[in-house]
Amino acid sequence: MTAHRPTAVIVLAAGGGTRMKSDTAKVLHPIGGRSLLRHALTAARGTEPDHLVVVVRHDRERIVDHVGVVDPMVVIADQDEVPGTGRAVECGLAVLPADLEGTVVVTMGDVPLLTGETLRGLVAAHDETASAVTVITASPADPTGYGRILRDDAGNVVANVEHKDASDEQRKIAEVNAGLYAFDVGVLREALTQVSNDNTQQERYLTDVLAVVHASGGKVTAHQLDDLWQTEGVNDRVQLARLGAELNRRTVEAWMREGVTVVDPRTTWIDADVSLGRDVTIQPQTQLLGASTVGSGVTLGPDTTLTDVEIADGASVIRTQGSLAVIGAGATVGPFAYLRPGTVLGVKGKIGTFVETKNTQIGDGAKVPHLSYVGDAEIGEGSNIGAGTIFANYDGVEKHHTTIGRHVKTGSHNVFVAPVRVGDGAATGGGAVVRRDVPPGALAVSTGPQRHIEDWVQRKRPGTKAAEVAAAAAGEDSEEDQEPT
Repeated sequence: MTAHRPTAVIVLAAGGGTRMKSDTAKVLHPIGGRSLLRHALTAARGTEPDHLVVVVRHDRERIVDHVGVVDPMVVIADQDEVPGTGRAVECGLAVLPADLEGTVVVTMGDVPLLTGETLRGLVAAHDETASAVTVITASPADPTGYGRILRDDAGNVVANVEHKDASDEQRKIAEVNAGLYAFDVGVLREALTQVSNDNTQQERYLTDVLAVVHASGGKVTAHQLDDLWQTEGVNDRVQLARLGAELNRRTVEAWMREGVTVVDPRTTWIDADVSLGRDVTIQPQTQLLGASTVGSGVTLGPDTTLTDVEIADGASVIRTQGSLAVIGAGATVGPFAYLRPGTVLGVKGKIGTFVETKNTQIGDGAKVPHLSYVGDAEIGEGSNIGAGTIFANYDGVEKHHTTIGRHVKTGSHNVFVAPVRVGDGAATGGGAVVRRDVPPGALAVSTGPQRHIEDWVQRKRPGTKAAEVAAAAAGEDSEEDQEPT
């Protein structure tokens, strides 16, 4: 258990985020494969609180549904029509036990780079200084828009002033309020009753609690954070992209330190929930998304995008797009393959160049090397599917299944019209259209004998170059036939 942990964490997620100019609530926009709110909840859970509350209002139903998926134990609090972060925290406290004691952490739903480690440090500093309020502060190069921390001559924190309410002199202050706090819960409840909306925004600011507590003799402490990225919130899509790029840079660097080779970190994207083994090599222009898992010694890319794909040790995936697929140990995929959901490739199997698969199990050592579509099928161990093969799984109304047995060799340009089964050890001829089940060990052919229509080109396309050279070649063949043997 963490030595210092809060009784509760309240995450504020009620704002509309109008600067995003989106039909989607700001906190539901994603970076690194997670919503902004999920990043906030992950950091909050890292403190091991007894209670975790999310305060909602704008786009309530979608946010509540999302929270129910990513962290079902979260308690939802609804902010009423009274605006301001102070009122939002009051609403959050209202769903907590009335006799709650200890430390309450307040954080924001739009600060995605904040970590659980940082919040644990905040709580530890709060406990060790026996403060009534501890606020995380930072000193950005441009403090415009941030509330400024006001100190007395002795350096004690006495208040916060919002940028819009600050004087010209106060706006010169470099230290800003990051909007992240640890409070004694009893002090917080009492102080909020004294917070008014007497400001330019006519909102009840949580930041005003600092002055209220100081005036009543409580200790207010600043916990300064050097990593400014963790304090930066998302207000528009420019910041969303900026923070997304920084998150990715940190994620890629962390994996490199864990033994992953990333040839070009600038063009490699790895989501927060991806897992990588040792000695993985990632070539340029590769994106690993969702909850993809990659075993040891795997080679990925270049030009590869994989979402929720599971890859076992020693596999190779080149110039491929895939989602919800499983790739076995030592298997090879690509280049220019498309793995749709439900694809399962066995140990040392192969999905080759310009092959599309969907809802298909390909057995150990089985191969689909070239220019094929395989949908709703099972291909047995050691079988080889010829180039240009189509599994015709859709009759216009329903999807049907094809089963290819073990160690089957199929010819090029086959069409398997589902539902159909090819038995173990069977084979098919080139160009075959297989409409009926093939017995084990049989050869299936469906094309007629080859026949020739003599002089067709000369008669149908006279005057063309083809007719000219065909006539010349026919004459040469005729002369050779007349030579004595």
